[in-house]
Amino acid sequence: MAEPSTPASPDSPSPAAKTPAAKIPGAKGPGTAPDAKVKPPAPEDKPFSEFVPQLLLPALAKECQTYGGPAPGLVFEQGPMPVVGGNCWMVKGDLPGERRFWLCFATPELGAIKTIALAEGGSKVPSLLESFLIDEKKMTLALIVSRLVQRLNGQKWLGPN
Repeated sequence: MAEPSTPASPDSPSPAAKTPAAKIPGAKGPGTAPDAKVKPPAPEDKPFSEFVPQLLLPALAKECQTYGGPAPGLVFEQGPMPVVGGNCWMVKGDLPGERRFWLCFATPELGAIKTIALAEGGSKVPSLLESFLIDEKKMTLALIVSRLVQRLNGQKWLGPN
């Protein structure tokens, strides 16, 4: 049988009493949140005109080299979209064997409609034009690089395929 509990005297604290927030190290007064770590801004938060040349181009060149071939020649510029015309921002790439690709952005933002164009063996006009990353809700550096490299490797353009 359990022993009956005795009521606590008004002068002694009960075991269930909570320590006031002021006595807990690192706690703040009522209604304030504990110290939260501030996350650094994501690379994708950079302005488009900085993100592409400073982050995307070097990451793309490095990832292409992991397949054993040379880094592609990469240029970031504004100009007419291959085949369809109209002004766009694009990453133009040159690979060995006179292979060329264009990653086109309809507007200067990562979430813009994107198109990829591919030209085989010295052709001046792309032989393939298709939409790129149309179902993705969030664009990240890793996503753009991996899918573009995956596409180029699918063409057997990277390394000793």
